Amino acid sequence: MDMNNLPNHVGIIMDGNGRWAKARNLKRSMGHKAGADNLEKLLKHIFGLGIKYVSVYAFSCENFKRDADEVNFLMDLFVKMFGLKKKKFVKDQIKVIFSGCTDNLRSDVLDSMNNLMDATKDFDNHVFNVCLNYSGRREIVDMAKKISTMVVDKKINTDDIDEELVNKYMYQELPDLDFVIRTSGEMRISNFMLWQSSYAEYYFPNTLFPDFNGEEFDKAIMEYQSRHRRFGGYDEKK
Repeated sequence: MDMNNLPNHVGIIMDGNGRWAKARNLKRSMGHKAGADNLEKLLKHIFGLGIKYVSVYAFSCENFKRDADEVNFLMDLFVKMFGLKKKKFVKDQIKVIFSGCTDNLRSDVLDSMNNLMDATKDFDNHVFNVCLNYSGRREIVDMAKKISTMVVDKKINTDDIDEELVNKYMYQELPDLDFVIRTSGEMRISNFMLWQSSYAEYYFPNTLFPDFNGEEFDKAIMEYQSRHRRFGGYDEKK
């Protein structure tokens, strides 16, 4: 692995928790618990490599259509994990932020999110962005509403609108994604950070997320480093 050619911002679509549990004759909830435990270890590995930004797809807006017991388990798991891991994030100086909307989220979930963000807001060595109750299309719509309101209020002119301004008014002002990994072999992006991933490289391992450990991540990075990024331009390099 070339430590001088690491992505700055990695996105992970954590897929396969349910199938992991089913293969072991466990409830789906146990797959989500295993995925959460794996994420903690994986983050330590990723940040240990020197990668600064990690965004994960934790819960989409559409996930509220799932069985109510599964949704409630996930909300309880978020509250528990955000509370239990707050000291560790502070100790490791990792800034935790959230992307998504607050619709439908329970008050205890929102409180745990706000407490974690407040406790880590002053750190900048590493940034962990959790996409929770998130939709890439909704994020773009919400950004458009914010900017259009500013135009109506004459705070900005339409000529002021450019890519930099658009990025500023997304849920979080983040650098573009360089590399997006979706585990479990599913080859789709499912509405994940559409604006930020415009020029990202994608990787679709068959590994289910609870088994996607540091070794699997290193394989992904080596695949990333084998590619030649063109950012939409023509390049004769083979």
